[in-house]
Amino acid sequence: MNAEKIGCYAGLVWNALNEADVLGTKQIKKMTKLKDKEVYAAIGWLAREDKINVEESEDGKELLVSLV
Repeated sequence: MNAEKIGCYAGLVWNALNEADVLGTKQIKKMTKLKDKEVYAAIGWLAREDKINVEESEDGKELLVSLV
């Protein structure tokens, strides 16, 4: 996995988030067809660019992601 691929994954995640208010990581995986590591790499990319907010779900089992 290189930076170019991660950037592409970040674009897919951003597009999915643009269609919804808040998504959990499971929903993101379903909408983008990405694997776990690809979703988390994309979330890291978008978080580094200050484009998303990330919180833990109440049960602590999932991340809830939304656009800034």
